[in-house]
Amino acid sequence: MTHESVWYSRPRKYGKGSRECRVCSHRAGLIRKYGMNICRQCFREKSTDIGFTKVRFNSSLDNPIRSHSNITQSHYPT
Repeated sequence: MTHESVWYSRPRKYGKGSRECRVCSHRAGLIRKYGMNICRQCFREKSTDIGFTKVRFNSSLDNPIRSHSNITQSHYPT
């Protein structure tokens, strides 16, 4: 038996080897939250298309600072 026929020959049904990125088929750095199954590199490229926005935190106030102007002040407790 050659190396190619033995390497990765058994089926992967669970664990890290069974999951891959749905965009590029990469297996490392996988984001599984919300059933996304997308690697972190592809997530950075496609996050705006999916609908995610980046939220910055001001460390002195511990309040999120959002870049959108359509968010009202009711989101921030006083």
